[in-house]
Amino acid sequence: MDIIINVLRVTLEEGLMYALLAIGVYITYSILDFPDLSVDGTMPLGAIITAVLIIHGVNPWLCLLIAFALGMVCGAVTGLLHVKLNIRPLLCGIIIYTAMLSINLVLLFKGNNGITVASFFRKPTIFNSGIAAVFPDTWRIVILSLILVVICKIIMDFYLKTKSGLLLRATGDNEKYVTMLARDPGYTKILGLAIGNGFAALSGCVIAQQKGSADQQMGVGMVVLGLASVIIGLSVFKNVKFMKPTTMVILGSILYKAVLSIALALNLPTEYLKLLMAVLFTIALVFSEKWSGKKTVKGGADNAGDE
Repeated sequence: MDIIINVLRVTLEEGLMYALLAIGVYITYSILDFPDLSVDGTMPLGAIITAVLIIHGVNPWLCLLIAFALGMVCGAVTGLLHVKLNIRPLLCGIIIYTAMLSINLVLLFKGNNGITVASFFRKPTIFNSGIAAVFPDTWRIVILSLILVVICKIIMDFYLKTKSGLLLRATGDNEKYVTMLARDPGYTKILGLAIGNGFAALSGCVIAQQKGSADQQMGVGMVVLGLASVIIGLSVFKNVKFMKPTTMVILGSILYKAVLSIALALNLPTEYLKLLMAVLFTIALVFSEKWSGKKTVKGGADNAGDE
């Protein structure tokens, strides 16, 4: 029983923290239909800048906002490359990801005395200081992560119902229609990519504070993880009429992490973990194609915020 409870706790901890990343990928991939690979660079950016700031005494809650803002800047640059320079979406993501490899290393070297792993185990974080003391130790990370995810989900659902949010959804569906409304779809794309990467960096910030450390390798495979969470969530729960797409994506992240946690509990060697991630992603894509037709997860964007 203790093993089951422990697996459940770990699954919820990781699933909720990575759900923030999944929300960001949902915005870029599902709503905008933009294959954004820069997430692999902006996610560790949020983690690294958080580690550096906390080491230098910055409030951990303020780090959440700073990480989100820096992620938005990177996402906006991705959008500018696509909109202003007419570079293909996939190449834009590759360019930004490549640039972030150097930027993240520079931040680590400059802010952490030349050490490539920034550790801050004994520093205050959102999980061990302030309001965190109110919650029981065992489930503290789960509770705080859940509160943070719910707040982000509510804000995102509200935004998708605003004029700007409706234009964002319309841009992903039909750019010509947005142009007919005398609106600039390029600006909307830049804004959507900024928000999506902001959530990716925010996820990195939260994960770093839970681990007590950050490094460049944290971003490896984040695109696959985010896409798998989005596809699983929108495919498995698509027939649940009362459930909003953001909720589906969050649950998709938890389901994805649940499979990985069970595999580790069954003593799967860690060197096979990335292979399992790739297999899960492939299965999710195959079943999504069968259930949804040609548009793998596009239907989720069409219904965003309708309920």
